[in-house]
Amino acid sequence: MNRQASIYDANLDICGANYEPLTPLSFIERTAAVFPDRLAVVHGPVRRNWAETYARTRRLASALSKRGIGKNDTVAIVASNIPEMFEAHFGVPMAGAVLNTINTRLDAEAIAFILDHGEARTVLVDAEFAAVVKAALELSHIPDRLVVDIEDPTFPSDMRIGALTFDELLSEGDAEFAGLWPTDEWDALSLNYTSGTTGNPKGVVYHHRGAHLNALAQVQSWDMPRHSVYLWTLPMFHCNGWCFPWAIAANAGTAVCMRHVRAEQVFDLIADEKVTHFCGAPIVLNMLTQRADLKRFTHAVKVMTAGASPPSAVIAAMEGMGIEVTHVYGLTEVYGPAVVCAWKPEWDALPADQRARLKARQGVANGALAGLMVADPETLHAVPADGLTIGEIFLRGNNVMRGYLKNPAATVAAFRRGWFASGDLGVMHPDGYVELKDRLKDIIISGGENISSVEVEDVLYRHPAILEAAVVARPDPKWGETPCAFVAVKPGQLENAQDIIDFCRGHMAHFKAPKTVIFGDLPKTSTGKIQKFVLREKAKDLGSGLL
Repeated sequence: MNRQASIYDANLDICGANYEPLTPLSFIERTAAVFPDRLAVVHGPVRRNWAETYARTRRLASALSKRGIGKNDTVAIVASNIPEMFEAHFGVPMAGAVLNTINTRLDAEAIAFILDHGEARTVLVDAEFAAVVKAALELSHIPDRLVVDIEDPTFPSDMRIGALTFDELLSEGDAEFAGLWPTDEWDALSLNYTSGTTGNPKGVVYHHRGAHLNALAQVQSWDMPRHSVYLWTLPMFHCNGWCFPWAIAANAGTAVCMRHVRAEQVFDLIADEKVTHFCGAPIVLNMLTQRADLKRFTHAVKVMTAGASPPSAVIAAMEGMGIEVTHVYGLTEVYGPAVVCAWKPEWDALPADQRARLKARQGVANGALAGLMVADPETLHAVPADGLTIGEIFLRGNNVMRGYLKNPAATVAAFRRGWFASGDLGVMHPDGYVELKDRLKDIIISGGENISSVEVEDVLYRHPAILEAAVVARPDPKWGETPCAFVAVKPGQLENAQDIIDFCRGHMAHFKAPKTVIFGDLPKTSTGKIQKFVLREKAKDLGSGLL
């Protein structure tokens, strides 16, 4: 049926006066104008207000532009949670470029792959990671990159691998640079790599619209009051810090940086800087509960957690310290947290253990997500909301990625009939809250880091003594999960678990290596396929001390 033009179709067009592409860059522009003297960044001896921070981001954008970096050029950064990492989230896209934050725990081979696959023209390098980046650059197939050394007063180092320092680069820029803002809110903003279920990571492309809306959704989901003080316990390389660099700017808050997450420093910064909010994987929560004796703050504090589902006991212990826990769920493909366990006031009167169990659920769609369902992965028919029937979790909305960079097959597989297929299994409760149960993808979430079981298995099969191998997650009270390898050795070979662990550590990032090795024949189907569900049950028994 042809739609006839209505009175609302005539002379009511988009123009410069009534439409502006959404971008998170607008947050820092406004905050610097309205609250220029408010404290923006704290890092050791460094304390900068929003006017100073905005000027530095404009200098960065200007300097990159002068060096030929422009629209859709990739600028990579390997850095801890330091001010320069925070500033790059604004300065790089302000030049029209795409920011690629790289996991600092990766080995040189993985970093080299990311640099080449993302075609990074510039690499900003924190001194702490200069050695591994230098090795990655030697493995890289793209020559003549601009490499910039980031100097940090909290990590003195004489190692330099770049052509100039970050501050020297800023000195080339103009603090009044207007910036190359997106002409289309669908323009690429950032590139984040996720392990997925294959050896090589996939490049997830974010757009300005999604980051803008998800940053605001974070502020809304957490009821963040203006001028909140946020502690960077969550790596900014994770999904652009779950969009919190931009959320902090929207909130006119303060970013309290920290290079390494240590319980004593976390508690000290919370007390000294009057921190109101921080994020972290369950391992961070568990670490703090183990050192509750260090707590010396008395003001209200909130923590947002995701990754492997936090045990209800850990949630209860955190809240026993006066830290309110908000549980969220998401993936790199949905800008980090897109689902939140929104708390209802009527739950306040419940016993502590019941409240903790409710908070352990993943929850409902945040303000930027248009749809969330648990459905049959083949038919996409929603499962009954009975809290029992398991299906795959599907999401859709503005905070879903554009797709995987240079990987159309993976992009097509991820999008099904207007939905993003998470690969995670869960149930829908009668009240509309989702609870994660298992994973279709064999991803292990250890300390908030995604580990591909396929990647670990690939390394195991390189060991000369191993005949067969399979890797699954083993529950761990500290890390949430750790890789557990089930292996069968070749005839005549010794069963030496430490040798296998050391071999893996020598061929991949240490956090990906198995923490446990179990020897014996692997269970298989009649067609010879390894039955991982059997191994997962064995690993769970190991975790609970039954084997």
